[in-house]
Amino acid sequence: MADFTSLREAMVAEQIERRGVRDRRVLDAMRRVPRERFVDAPTPELAYADQALTIGSGQTISQPYMVAVMTEALDLRGSERVLEIGTGSGYQTAILCALAGHVFSVERHADLAAEARQRLAALGCTNVDLVVGDGSAGYEPAAPYDRILVTAGAPQVPPSLVAQLGERGRLVVPVGTQTHQVLTVVDKRNGATSVNGREECVFVPLVGREGW
Repeated sequence: MADFTSLREAMVAEQIERRGVRDRRVLDAMRRVPRERFVDAPTPELAYADQALTIGSGQTISQPYMVAVMTEALDLRGSERVLEIGTGSGYQTAILCALAGHVFSVERHADLAAEARQRLAALGCTNVDLVVGDGSAGYEPAAPYDRILVTAGAPQVPPSLVAQLGERGRLVVPVGTQTHQVLTVVDKRNGATSVNGREECVFVPLVGREGW
């Protein structure tokens, strides 16, 4: 049987820390959360490969490094209310649950949401609400949010997500074409927003009213 603890340690050291991620809370969370439980692969060790993997319904579980980069960009301190757009396998959700106060996650595929709900419950993640619906327009019933993370590529920064950010809130979203995006950070201060591009990335398209 594979030594998943050692695989997680190697993943963090070689794929994440070596590339510049420094947030200790993010690194610790990625050492703890068992990524192999979120991947249906013939060999579970593939969960720790330096790549994105397919999970069904045309979706993917992001490359470990990209999960770390996006999570670090949120600058979580522990008490935040976080909205995640695109639950997928639930792996990124589990990382957020370990780092934030409460997570609201929206997934448009009911089958993926059901599987993620089971995985998260099995891991004891109780500070999360999963919703099936169009995440491109956010989730108004629980707004405002301290942080919003989008795990799919948008053609532009979705206006509804900006509107659902609270004061001093932050939105992290890949923005660009359907095949190439730039990780974009939007900060809200005194009702105004600032937008900054980070690194290039490739995500599945954000589908919905404010997506593709």
